Amino acid sequence: MSSGVQQLAEESSESGLKRTEIHDVLRNDRRRLVLSRLREAEMPVSVRDLSEYVAGVEAGETPAPRNVRQSVYVSLHQTHIPKLEELGIIEQSDDGMRLSQHADEVTVYLEVVPKHGLSWGEYYLGVAVLGLLVQTAGFVGVPFVRGLDAVALATAFFGLFALSAIYHISTQQSTLFDRLRS
Repeated sequence: MSSGVQQLAEESSESGLKRTEIHDVLRNDRRRLVLSRLREAEMPVSVRDLSEYVAGVEAGETPAPRNVRQSVYVSLHQTHIPKLEELGIIEQSDDGMRLSQHADEVTVYLEVVPKHGLSWGEYYLGVAVLGLLVQTAGFVGVPFVRGLDAVALATAFFGLFALSAIYHISTQQSTLFDRLRS
């Protein structure tokens, strides 16, 4: 292994997970589904509930056929949940499973973007480009835009950025403030 690749593989994140471990966790569809479900849940989730959810997604019907639910339950119970627990991504109690405080470094990669949707990065880039184009149009003298105040336009686009960021942060499961408190 080249030294650069080896260094990348050995780099650890805040809780000690190596990048290769994070990629290994996210490489498996069932583990991603478990993490997504736990991320959405407001209370601990049982293995049975997780297996029914994953089986329903995989089968495309709810409830999923019994053999699919059973197969998913066994693989979650024997393979996926122990791996996630060993890495410190989930915690298991008598009530069920929940994400641990270290799960954010893995779940941050779970932003689901619909087939014809935009990621937040693409949205912010679009707002920035639109703002630059409108400002440039005003400076060049495009008829409708040249009459608008440049400072007012800039303020409007900065305001749009700020409101978008507030919405984006409020919809996240964990924010910088949450991580600093723990």
